Amino acid sequence: MNDAFRQPLPGTDLTYFDARAAIDAIRPGAYDKLPYVSRVLAEQLVRRCDTALLPEALRQIAESKRTLDFPWYPARVVCHDILGQTALVDLAGLRDAIADEGGDPAKVNPVVPTQLIVDHSLAVEFCGFDRQAFEKNRAVEDRRNEDRFHFIEWTKKAFENVDVIPAGNGIMHQINLEKMSPVVQVRDGVAFPDTCVGTDSHTPHVDALGVIAIGVGGLEAETVMLGRASMMRLPDIVGVKLTGQRQPGITATDIVLGITEFLRKARVVGAWVEFFGEGADSLTIGDRATISNMCPEYGATAAMFYIDSQTIDYLRLTGREPEQVALVETYAKHTGLWADALKTAEYKRVLEFDLSSVVRNMAGPSNPHKRLPTSALAEREIAVNLDKAVAEEKQGLLPDGAVIIAAITSCTNTSNPRNVVAAGLLAKKANTLGLVRKPWVKTSFAPGSKVARLYLKDSKLLPELEKLGFGIVAYACTTCNGMSGALDPAIQDEIIERDLYATAVLSGNRNFDGRIHPYAKQAFLASPPLVVAYAIAGTVRFDIEQDVLGLVDGREIRLKDLWPSDEEIDAIVAASVKPEQFREIYEPMFAARDTGKADPLYDWRPQSTYIRRPPYWDTEGVGALAANPRSLKGMRPLAILPDNITTDHLSPSNAILASSAAGEYLTKMGVPEEDYNSYATHRGDHLTAMRATFANPQLINEMAVVDGAVKRGSLARVEPDGKVMRMWEAIETYLDRRQPLIIIAGADYGQGSSRDWAAKGVRLAGVEAIVAEGFERIHRTNLIGMGVLPLEFEPGTTRLTLGLDGTETFDVLGDRQPGATLNLHIHRRDGQKISTAVRCRLDTAEEVSIYEAGGVLQRFAKDFLASEQGVA
Repeated sequence: MNDAFRQPLPGTDLTYFDARAAIDAIRPGAYDKLPYVSRVLAEQLVRRCDTALLPEALRQIAESKRTLDFPWYPARVVCHDILGQTALVDLAGLRDAIADEGGDPAKVNPVVPTQLIVDHSLAVEFCGFDRQAFEKNRAVEDRRNEDRFHFIEWTKKAFENVDVIPAGNGIMHQINLEKMSPVVQVRDGVAFPDTCVGTDSHTPHVDALGVIAIGVGGLEAETVMLGRASMMRLPDIVGVKLTGQRQPGITATDIVLGITEFLRKARVVGAWVEFFGEGADSLTIGDRATISNMCPEYGATAAMFYIDSQTIDYLRLTGREPEQVALVETYAKHTGLWADALKTAEYKRVLEFDLSSVVRNMAGPSNPHKRLPTSALAEREIAVNLDKAVAEEKQGLLPDGAVIIAAITSCTNTSNPRNVVAAGLLAKKANTLGLVRKPWVKTSFAPGSKVARLYLKDSKLLPELEKLGFGIVAYACTTCNGMSGALDPAIQDEIIERDLYATAVLSGNRNFDGRIHPYAKQAFLASPPLVVAYAIAGTVRFDIEQDVLGLVDGREIRLKDLWPSDEEIDAIVAASVKPEQFREIYEPMFAARDTGKADPLYDWRPQSTYIRRPPYWDTEGVGALAANPRSLKGMRPLAILPDNITTDHLSPSNAILASSAAGEYLTKMGVPEEDYNSYATHRGDHLTAMRATFANPQLINEMAVVDGAVKRGSLARVEPDGKVMRMWEAIETYLDRRQPLIIIAGADYGQGSSRDWAAKGVRLAGVEAIVAEGFERIHRTNLIGMGVLPLEFEPGTTRLTLGLDGTETFDVLGDRQPGATLNLHIHRRDGQKISTAVRCRLDTAEEVSIYEAGGVLQRFAKDFLASEQGVA
């Protein structure tokens, strides 16, 4: 600690580190011009950075430079059970590797407090018109995930600094917002801003409280857990001024879908966004959290709001202790983190968004940033062919565009009581008028917090939702994470037989192709009340603003007749959402637990398809780890891909089909089809997870040409044979040949969820490098963490301008240094050789070091053993 800047915090018995004094000593008057993010980063440097590094690190911030790396030490790590469990599986494997080399495995522990919330494991097998759905779904979850939960139970006993919130208690992000974040931390008598990283791209949800929280991949989270600094440069901080006021009847969902489209077009990919202005002042924390949660959908790293009276009101509402609430206000006002002190902040780039311009919105199909105004459903050719759909329904058939899933789900919307209450009020009006959901619509309500049930009961709106089929099925991610469960077999068979255009409508944050359900060809995002309306409509061919939802005594009922007023919503929120409800839920959830102790080495279950000792340190290796060392020469393309490839394409999370490579493997392992579970839940077993690589049925691999056209699906073309086959068979073929591979892609490669298996899978397949027009931040760091080299085409150069068809081989030559220009040598089938420049996307010296070591895990093992043996 740099005690020269340690000062008493007025009105308390605590101290704090004076970042203002430290920054102004470098550049007088600079602190008042700094954005919020820069002020928080400066504080942690003053408190944690090595004295020798501190002056230059502070200069980077004071002068808004982005030329040198400095360390960042997040205060906490939060994990959901998929990536969090995978990270802990890696650490358990690391312990084995350390023990094999004569080290002490018990010394391998998270140094930073780590909280794991089990929220990604539940599938909606029983839907919302079953009053026992929650209990039944939880029973299925426990049965299917016994191996996983056994391992998770071991982790909380075997590792220090690991706390587990078991299944059935809520979503990681909503619990983080409502309880886990103190906004201002206190340790050893020192007050400082709360910061965290999370193994989910929606971790910025809690940015709404003024807490720097960013999503990282599991590999980067492991680095932070183990106490190593996350090296970074001052981020590109973009100010977004929110002006105006929302129009009546407009929800926070409508606003965030408008902002998502706006910021994607403004190219804020990788930037840290800060919202300010009178429009931001007017937004509640629930509204702000809706906006911050969608941060990865507009491609940013963080989506910050400042601390102000809204923050204080929210902390009181959610039952935080009065002393903690007072500390947050005192600290923020004294250190320049309160809203008033940010009015002098300066940004190199400022964007402006007018809240009054927002209309009722949806998003889709297929992309969360593809805004779809409900007034434009017809012109966008969504609400078409309604007569055909009605005729099919009269014949007893599923209609064209059938909504087979309507789900109120996800932290994005259920952490905002206004959105949930709006859905309840719309359901109440629909019930009063005698409207019902269509029988083929699988409906569900999965709030991110158990508090939602309490305020819905208090307001008498829960029975109204239940009557329309939106009873509570879980307190978990469910549909938004692809865990929408099985369809009625008759409905599924009809979809397959008729090759029906079936769809999903959900209040989540992701609607990528193939994510929500294998038989929902496309999905749309919508506010919770709109989800209820679509359950009544039953098809997306319906103009939700104009078409008739039902006839009551000869009167045509349209959406406007059901939509609640802002005054109705606000009155119920004010009367029914209470601090004692949050205390009732969270006090027992976070009560002290005696976890006991366990053996430091895990007793791996050899027949498990969920948890298996990782292969990264085995001498024989698995997959490409058993092949020759990386050479970056003679690489053949595994895939040539278009723009907007998501981590769902690279490693899907949804249900496993029997016809897939993973399904065939599970059958071979004796798992019955009804218990296949999802791809996501099997990521602790590399033998299952490897078979998920590029397993998305909506993948477009431009090499998979059949009868002169690119065929959609999990396909690849093996060269030089020229044979198109299933992706997994192609990977096995290349592994047998010890053939190094490369992937060629378009823009925004790797957008979406922060899943490390999107990088692990391609590395184990033998991919040594990926050349794309651009990378999403989290996926790029995951690739480096697995020893895969990310390379970026120079502007104007693409796979198309180079005329690549997949018959080529590739070499990468040059010195791999941060941002260096390397040469991509292309050897065509006809003997022609060309070369093009590519930029090395190892952006820091630390990333170069990790890549050269073969990845994060290998690097840590080497460093740990060296320190154990006293080697410098």
